[in-house]
Amino acid sequence: MHEDLSKILRGAQTIATRAETVHTAPWDTQPYSILRDGINIINCDDEPVRTPGCIQAHGALLVLRLADLSILQASENTQTILGQAAPALLGQKVGVVVKAEGELRLRSILDKELTDRNPIYAFTLPSSGKAAAMDVTVHTLDGVVMLEFEATGRSQSDANTGALTPDPLHQPDYYALIKKTVARLQTMATVQTFCQALADETRLLSGMDRVMIYKFHADHHGEVFAESRRSDLAPWLGMHYPAEDIPKPARDIFAKTWIRPVPDIKGALAEMTPLLNPDTGKPVDMTFCALRGVSVMYTEYLQNMGVSAGLTMPLRRDNVLWGLIACHHYSGPHHVPYELRGACEFLAQVGSLQHQAVEDRENAAYRLQLEDVNQQLLTMAAQEGGLACMTDSAPSLLGAMRAGGAALYHRDRWWRVGQTPDEAQLEALGKWLVERLDAGSLVSPLYVTHALAADYPAGAAFAGIASGLLAAPLSRSGQNLMMWFRPEVKTTVNWGGNPQDKPTVAGPHGMRLTPRRSFELFSESVHQQAQPWLQVEIDAAARLRALIMELVIVRAERLADLNADLARSNEELDAFAYVASHDLKEPLRGIHKYAHQLMEAAPASEDERRKLEGLMRLTLRMDSLLDSLLHFSRVGREELTLEQVDMNEVLADAVEMVSSRTGDSSTRIVTPRPLPLIMCDRVRVREVLVNLLSNALKYNDKAVKHVEAGFIEPHEVLLRNGFPGSANDQTVYYVRDNGIGIAPRHFDQVFKMFKRLHGREEYGGGSGAGLTIVRKLVERHGGLVWPDSVAGEGTTFFFTLSTADDKSPV
Repeated sequence: MHEDLSKILRGAQTIATRAETVHTAPWDTQPYSILRDGINIINCDDEPVRTPGCIQAHGALLVLRLADLSILQASENTQTILGQAAPALLGQKVGVVVKAEGELRLRSILDKELTDRNPIYAFTLPSSGKAAAMDVTVHTLDGVVMLEFEATGRSQSDANTGALTPDPLHQPDYYALIKKTVARLQTMATVQTFCQALADETRLLSGMDRVMIYKFHADHHGEVFAESRRSDLAPWLGMHYPAEDIPKPARDIFAKTWIRPVPDIKGALAEMTPLLNPDTGKPVDMTFCALRGVSVMYTEYLQNMGVSAGLTMPLRRDNVLWGLIACHHYSGPHHVPYELRGACEFLAQVGSLQHQAVEDRENAAYRLQLEDVNQQLLTMAAQEGGLACMTDSAPSLLGAMRAGGAALYHRDRWWRVGQTPDEAQLEALGKWLVERLDAGSLVSPLYVTHALAADYPAGAAFAGIASGLLAAPLSRSGQNLMMWFRPEVKTTVNWGGNPQDKPTVAGPHGMRLTPRRSFELFSESVHQQAQPWLQVEIDAAARLRALIMELVIVRAERLADLNADLARSNEELDAFAYVASHDLKEPLRGIHKYAHQLMEAAPASEDERRKLEGLMRLTLRMDSLLDSLLHFSRVGREELTLEQVDMNEVLADAVEMVSSRTGDSSTRIVTPRPLPLIMCDRVRVREVLVNLLSNALKYNDKAVKHVEAGFIEPHEVLLRNGFPGSANDQTVYYVRDNGIGIAPRHFDQVFKMFKRLHGREEYGGGSGAGLTIVRKLVERHGGLVWPDSVAGEGTTFFFTLSTADDKSPV
């Protein structure tokens, strides 16, 4: 039976992932022994539970050098357990204890089996003299071999056969028991019924008086989630226990090992001889030893509960500790031999694997509903080109998620649905989340809590509607956010004793921490907490985030491709315009020349003269249009020459260039305040001002023509309505006149090439390319240009130059 069970355990244990390191403390570099130092612990998190320096004295431990299997350390009780004193064993080959056959068996196991951090059954050492028959388990760690000896727990006749393997005919059929248990567990439909069945089956298998499924909460405090007990014992189901009852070092070990037996809470301890490994000078790491010594705090804690023996196994999900299978016995010591312990360990591993599957089945319908809504939200976002539809359409972010409200920060504003904090509160919460979240992490960077005010004190102001928060960043910068809120649920938590009770007593070196002595019901009203988020909800939020970010990336790639195509088209168009305008000028000059010659040759009639004059006017206009087209193509092709420029000098140059229109006293061009120094292309910005000033003077029918050129600083821009959002953090320049104005319906038309709103010869004529060139030059500087006008009263043209503000082009 040993061999069959060992094969099952080896196969299961090899799939268990174990972390390489755990919490370190000062004891890792100096000798520690529970017998000498255990009563000096003042903080449970500092106790070196991996290196206790002692073992439980019902068994013995030998530490061997891996290279030659010589004994480096031995528990001080080997005389009682193995019939040989510890000092006499040091330096000897292990064969002096297990005989030559046992040593060969060990060498074979070490050569062929996976023993690193993986205790496996080696053989049973027959009784000899006063020494009882012992089951021997072996594992390796940090270059040493750990050999543990424990009483077999079988009948004396079977144990004394003299063989290194037991007779399977006299052993319980643990395989059949486990098979029956697993079959029952597979029928469970909910996590609650699964855990209850697991507690029942573990109690039946182990023979313990009480078995609890102990669930850890997010803050590491525990709750008795399911319980199987002797009928005369008081129920503990639903009781909560503070995180300090199972401190971090203990939780860390249960994330690495599969079983912790304590057959006698009052049992003696045996110290290692010597305490430090003579080869390394370090204490022996007993993390994976079944005999690992029990801390004083733990034994006192269980004694205060009236427990006489214990057996504990972890329940893990994705290699993370979810809870414990905690077994208590009250009627004296309860030895769990290797075969039974192995069966319980295997059951814990199966329970860990099936636990996740049961929860998946339980939430399958909810998961499908969440996934369906996620797909609908994504489809709407793709069709409408934005995420705002997720809050103002059906379904919304609340379509499936069990939440009271949701909020989305997108395109520089908040979008809300349901009950949420107000925008000022959201703004502050968003800034706090951006600092807290690692939005660029490859691991899903979600923030999940059912008690927001505990992390974010300002959250107490809106705890009634948002005690629970599930938040996900929607960009690598974390600036875009998606949140769900859950309202406060006032509850009563039943604690096993006062969780704030941390008694101390006088020890040989001063006051020391002791476990709570009272486990009477202690009820506490809990506020500012919401219903905890389910894992299926957290997974759904993470998937929706990934889908949205994928959509954004795909859209960005598509936009980049379109921009690249557009840039190529523009380059080709500019090249075509340049070639066309240049090549067309030659025949145009020929036409004009021949028309002029015909005019000088005295046309036969007045009608022919008018036609020739019209032809000459058309060639001149065509020449003007080609000049504009040629200039426009050059504007798009030539590189900007950026330099530090005084805008006052640029404006003065522009005014001088339009001086033919400002020579009389009826024209005034003013600047309210000096213009700034900026980074720009002097020639191109001067051309912008020349075109705007020319238009301001040309399209003006007032007796006194008034033109103002100036700028608005970024902080002043924020106070103005009607400006583009992208201009809010930039300096805005303007040219304002008191001319004829532009009707709002023509605002877009004025920037089109060769587009004039008036007759060809009205207001001095022109090609209609000036504002088109203005927009091109402004955009080359990464800026925007837009008009504001009232017909008959005047027009203001605003523009920005992003290069001047040292910003990337919009």
